[in-house]
Amino acid sequence: MRAILKEIKEYLLDWREDAQDRLFILLTGIALCGMIIAVIAGLVIRENISSLAFTMVAFFIFAFLVIYGYKKRKIRVAANILAIILVFLFFPLVFFTSGGIYGGAPIWFVFGVLFIGMILKGKVRIILFFSEMIMVCICYYIEFNFPQFIIPHGKIEFYSDSLGSLLIVSVILTILMSFQMYTYRKENEIVKAQKDEIDVLNKAQNRFFSSMSHEIRTPINTIIGLNEMILRENKSDEIAEDALNIQSASNMLLHLVNDILDMSKLQSGQMKLTSVSYSPRELILDVVTMMQVQTNEKKLQFNVDVAPDIPSVLKGDEVRIRQILINIINNAVKYTEEGFVSFSVQCGSRSRESVTLVFTVSDSGIGIRSENIDSLFNAFSRMDEEKNRLIEGTGLGLSIVKQLTDLMGGKISVNSVYTKGSTFIIELPQMIMNEEPIGQLETQKRRSSVNIGGYHQSFEAPEARVLAVDDTRTNLMVVEKLLRDTKIKLDTASGGARALKMTLENQYDVILMDHYMPEMDGIECMHKIREQVGGLSKEAAFVALTANAGSESKDLYEKEGFDGYLVKPVSGSTLEKELYRLLPKELITVDYAKSDMTDDDTLWISSRRNRVPVVITTSSSADIPESLVQKYKLAILPILIETEEGSFRDSIDIDTDSLLDYMFKEKKRAYMKEISLEDYESFFADLLQFANNIIHFSVSSKVNASSYQRAVEASKSFDNVRIVDTGQISSGQGLIALEAGRMSVEGMDAGEIISEIEEKKNRIVTSFVVDNMDFLARTNKISKGIASITKAFMIRSVLSFRKGKIVLSRIYVGSREHARSNYIKHVLRKPDTIDRRVLFITHVGLTRKELKQIRDEVESRVVFDEVYYQKASPSIATTTGPGTFGLLFWRLPGKSVGSGQASVGRNGADDTLRG
Repeated sequence: MRAILKEIKEYLLDWREDAQDRLFILLTGIALCGMIIAVIAGLVIRENISSLAFTMVAFFIFAFLVIYGYKKRKIRVAANILAIILVFLFFPLVFFTSGGIYGGAPIWFVFGVLFIGMILKGKVRIILFFSEMIMVCICYYIEFNFPQFIIPHGKIEFYSDSLGSLLIVSVILTILMSFQMYTYRKENEIVKAQKDEIDVLNKAQNRFFSSMSHEIRTPINTIIGLNEMILRENKSDEIAEDALNIQSASNMLLHLVNDILDMSKLQSGQMKLTSVSYSPRELILDVVTMMQVQTNEKKLQFNVDVAPDIPSVLKGDEVRIRQILINIINNAVKYTEEGFVSFSVQCGSRSRESVTLVFTVSDSGIGIRSENIDSLFNAFSRMDEEKNRLIEGTGLGLSIVKQLTDLMGGKISVNSVYTKGSTFIIELPQMIMNEEPIGQLETQKRRSSVNIGGYHQSFEAPEARVLAVDDTRTNLMVVEKLLRDTKIKLDTASGGARALKMTLENQYDVILMDHYMPEMDGIECMHKIREQVGGLSKEAAFVALTANAGSESKDLYEKEGFDGYLVKPVSGSTLEKELYRLLPKELITVDYAKSDMTDDDTLWISSRRNRVPVVITTSSSADIPESLVQKYKLAILPILIETEEGSFRDSIDIDTDSLLDYMFKEKKRAYMKEISLEDYESFFADLLQFANNIIHFSVSSKVNASSYQRAVEASKSFDNVRIVDTGQISSGQGLIALEAGRMSVEGMDAGEIISEIEEKKNRIVTSFVVDNMDFLARTNKISKGIASITKAFMIRSVLSFRKGKIVLSRIYVGSREHARSNYIKHVLRKPDTIDRRVLFITHVGLTRKELKQIRDEVESRVVFDEVYYQKASPSIATTTGPGTFGLLFWRLPGKSVGSGQASVGRNGADDTLRG
């Protein structure tokens, strides 16, 4: 028994076990002790023997359930069974055998609620809680109405029972709360210890990555530096080709090192941005020049579009923007075997102080499956691992891009169709330092920073003295060789102590100082030189030339008083630029006649049309005049018309009149075919080549043959495609698309447009009067019998849109002219509710005479600013047939159909009618 109790104690104190399971063992254990005490007290006060017997039976049942649940590790089952017994058996029997409300039962009911709330989980807890409440109500009801069912207590029994129950439950609650507090305290201590351990591990990891970065950069500095000298001086094509391969491999290794170091900083929250003023022109040219090498190697077409209105000087973290662009473009090149990679830079939203740069990278590569897009930016994630196993990469690039973009307050989105290519859009807000536009960039690519056999130093300074301090001999050798042609007088020192001796004897203009050196580091050495008694180089400019990379390192050196900061590996041109900045200008001679361009470079920057922020799209069923399509720059996806001769694109391969003749005169069938998922994906992908966002306005999702769901499914492959259910068809759908087009032209963004349209779209009035039902019968919308009856009795039906569904709203019996007149009168009966800006009279096969009659009828009732007489598209005509027409317009906001006086006047729609 003692062993069991010890084992249970260890279980209760084991924080790895479920907290509620431990509470169950503790609570039931206390309850068992309480039952023993209650039985003893009952014997003392001579309580009803049946009540005591029941308590003893309950004790053994509870004990069995606790031991069973603990031994079999089925504590949840035991807890649920015990709770059921308590609610439906134990508490009611205690109530009826122990004096009802004049005993301890009410207090045990409270204990039951506590037990259910703290021990049980999920739906069982909810069900038993309400069951407990119902049982309490039943017990109280029975005692109130049928007191004979209660075994009464005497006065002494009542006080003893209620006091004992109160004390027992109070002790249980005290122990329970103490255990709960103890558990929380221990778990907090464990969590804190784990957090401290994680912090220690993170610091160790960061030290490791930082040390690794430093150690790898040192030999890479030697490789790249000496390789640059080979490229400068070599005349052999074969050796030059080998040297270029070494340069490319070294840069790739450096890129991987940077990715690993940056991922470590991002995950630990230590990544900091450094905002500086920079030239976007230089940034773009540098990135494109670098990536041109990659695209040339794979023989890909590299298209570059740069908007000329980008401000010439911006403020932001130029280094991180460059890293983002290189990662994204490099990713596009890696996953594209043939075709193109496109890079576009545009201005997005803009104010006086800031502008959003929109970078777009598109490719014709393998694309991304829609189900993989959500995990695309996870670290170490690679899509289609089996298919892409031969493509190099760590899987860190896109994760770093996403986190850096978020850190800058920007956003990144991806649109992709599997096997057809991808488009990445990065939006980064930047501060404007100079509003003057960059203008058109040069249409020739810039010379690489290293020209084979064609290097020329940017300046000469034979009277300038420079000291390089580094404990690695090869690093000093690289600096000597890179600066040899500048004719600078360069001395070297292998450590801090040697540097202090040399600055006592020589006056240096610039000192290039490594950071980590044995005995004395670079920061300490710099301070000693500046404080050196009798030193000749106190006023020298100090440049940290170190493998210690990162924005926090730059901040450190700036804080310590360094005048410049260069990261190894360093190129000759970068080193020359820094020295040109710091050396006294009277010591420098520059040959300005040397050009930075070559004559045999190929074109890579083109002046193509700018990307538009938002494109509004809809299907050809929207029945929009071509003039308005052009005016609001809409994109129309044609629906397919399936005939016995094949498929034809709506309004492109076949027009309405030809289709009606085909169906009416030749008695052949034609029907509208739903737009396929592949058609939607291809349509969206093509538009995203020049658009940042797409809003597609679909036909109502509640009509037959609606392709709304396919559009939604297709949009999942793209971050920047949004589908709006217009709840309309024909020109009702078109009116909504036109309103969105107007907003887009006025410069509203995608979110604002959708918000406005969602508020307005229920104000569209769409209805048609159908001349006969034959075509509806042919497309199986109604039975042929109903069509025959309506035709025999000259019934004209009015179809309206309500809540996205087509409903039969009215019927007219009589001639066609009579039906049309009554229809117009009914639709325009309340002119004070009508927005008179525009009216569409959309029709199928009406003559000019019929259109004039309709116009006169409309003009006698309401004046519209613009009236468009629009032939319904073939997709609509196949359903409704000739003789159909409808009035489609907007209601005024907040207006429903109410009373009003008709207006009379003329409109200016004659040009449309004549067309």
